[in-house]
Formats: sequence, C-alpha cells, structure tokens
Amino acid sequence: MLRLRNSILSHLLSTSAASTVWPFHRHFSAAAAAVSPRPSFAVEKYLIDTCGLTRAQALKAATKISHVNCPSKPDAVLAFLAGLGLSSADVAAVVARDPKFLCAGVERTLDPVVLGLNGLGISRSEVARLVSLAPDRFRNRCIVSKLQYYLPLFGSTERLLRALNHSSNLLSSSLEKVVKPNVAFLQECGLGACDIASLCGCARWILATKPEHVRAMAMRAEAVGVPRGSGAFRQAMQAVAFLSEKEIAIKVEQLKNMLKWSDAEVGIAVRKAPMMLARSNDTLQRKSEFFISEVGLEPAYIARRPALLSYSLEGRIKPRYYVLKFLKVKGLLHQDRDYYNTVMISEKFFLARFICPHKQAAPHLAEDYAAACRGEMRTRFRFT
Repeated sequence: MLRLRNSILSHLLSTSAASTVWPFHRHFSAAAAAVSPRPSFAVEKYLIDTCGLTRAQALKAATKISHVNCPSKPDAVLAFLAGLGLSSADVAAVVARDPKFLCAGVERTLDPVVLGLNGLGISRSEVARLVSLAPDRFRNRCIVSKLQYYLPLFGSTERLLRALNHSSNLLSSSLEKVVKPNVAFLQECGLGACDIASLCGCARWILATKPEHVRAMAMRAEAVGVPRGSGAFRQAMQAVAFLSEKEIAIKVEQLKNMLKWSDAEVGIAVRKAPMMLARSNDTLQRKSEFFISEVGLEPAYIARRPALLSYSLEGRIKPRYYVLKFLKVKGLLHQDRDYYNTVMISEKFFLARFICPHKQAAPHLAEDYAAACRGEMRTRFRFT
C-alpha cells in the first residue's frame, strides 16, 4: 500500500511541471526536498496554495483543522483524491465542504472504503462522485454497509448517486432505527423497491425522516381517498408529501371551484389522479378554462378522466384540439372522435391517424402542427 502511495506521489511530481491544473505540486516538491519537518505549519496558507481554496473558504475551513501541525496526512489525502481522478476544482470543493477530510487516514480508512465499494461493483469514477457528494460520510467505514443495503433498493449505482445528490442524509441516518423501518412500512403499503426509489426522487427526505412522519404522510394519502395497496398510492404519497391536512382541504375546494366539480366528482378525480393536488392553481385554471370554454367538455367528463389535466396545455392539448377542429371544419374527419382518446394516444399514433392520411388534402397540416407543438400557435392551420 505504501509503495502504491509513493507511486501516486511520484506521478504527481512528474506531471506537475507540464501542467498548471493541479495547484499543490509546488508543495510536494518542497516536501520532497525537506529532510526534517517544518517547525510550524500554516494551515490557512496550505488550504489556499495547495488545496486551491479561496481566502474566505480557507479562513472558515482552517478553524476546523487548526490542530493539524504538519502536512504529511493532508498530502497523503490529496494524493488519494488525485488517484481517484478528481480535478483540482473537485478537490477544492471537497476540502471546502469537509475540511476534516484532510485528516482522514488513507491506509486505515479511505483505501479500505474504496476496496469495499469496489467489491459492491462501484467503479472508480462512481467512487469519485461519491466522495464529492458526501465527503464527511465517505471517511467513515460504515458507508460500505449502508451502500450495500441501498444498492438493491435503488436498483443501480447511478440511481443511488442521483438520490444522494439531492439528499446525502441517507448516509447519515441510522439504517436500523430509521431507514429500514421506513422501507418496511412502505412495503406494507404495497410499494415495491422501484416505487420507493421513485418516491425518493420527489420526497427525498422520506427514508431518512422519523418513521412517525412517514406514517402520518400515508394517513394523509388515505384521507384523499386512495387506499394502501392501490396502484395510485405512491402518487398519493408523492402528492401530499409537502401538504398539511389544511392545505389539502384548501386545494380540494379550489379544484371544485375551478373545474365546477361537485364533492363526488372531485373525490373521483383525486382518487384517480392524486398528483393534481400538487399542481399549480394557475396551470389548472388555464386548462380548466380551455377544456370547458373552448373544447366544450362537461365537468363530469373531466372528473372521470382527470389524466387530461396532466398533459401540457401548449405542447399537446391545444395543438391536438386544433388539428381535430381543422379536420372537422374541412370535412376530413368523418366521425366524432372522443377527445380524451386523441389526447392520450402517443405522438406516433396521433400522427399516423390524424396527420399522415391528409398529406395531399392538407399539405401544410404537419408543418403547422409541429409549429403549434413548439408553442408557435397559428391563428388557424393553412389549407391549400
């Protein structure tokens, strides 16, 4: 291991003369020439000159490692980071975020962590990303056992790293007291590993929070009419994650007013598409006005098909409606089409059914539809 460390240091020394990217090569050269340790060690200067921190960052960081009186351990840590492939900017970010990382033991802690993570199938570049995301947790050997638990849950290292990018609390929370009880409860609610990972993408704190908070969240989801074990329960959990009971009640009233729904109709709609509770009032209001005033849909029709409210008004709803309107006016649509079905079908099938068959009769239809989907809504589609 010592031979490997010396090899990394030698590599840094040999390449530093040809590049100014790595800022601490001057210190390594000076250290190599010194026979005995310096009588004093200026921490702040080291952080600026060797680690690449700004003066403000160095002043703040120096207070956390003021006990360091020689550069040997920090030098070894910097060589370790260089060996992982971190750039000078990445190294500066790691040190600024967690100055105590410079005090970690390379052979006792950092190298064994890397070996353990490699054993889990985590690559060198992924290890480097992990260091950047959570340096304070990386210098604790228990990170290996935690990632061993999380990897099957999230399904891949990439998904796990994305989750950690938003919430590194996953690595600081107790597996036995917090995370595992939360996962077990969510599984009791009918959520699988993919559902839980997806839920973490929205409510990033959910696995790391107190179990009683997760249970309260599930109760709010049930209160809007979505039972545990149903296919929409994950969406309901996601929708109420940041809403209190009072806020949910206010949102339901707003939906009733905007969409002219009765109590029964709003209940049907929320059970089928609970995520509408999390959508902005402005977006819902504009869609409501378009569906009811322009398209002529009945409120009850929308309540039974609330997925209509999940699509983009400018990018999908309006363009497809104007295509249907154009075809009907020009006598090219020989029977009424259910509006919901025309919105729900994929782009490929919509083009095949409503655009491509009319290339000769309406040569500009495809062009105008594409423009409308980009937000360039024309007053009417051309017909020549």
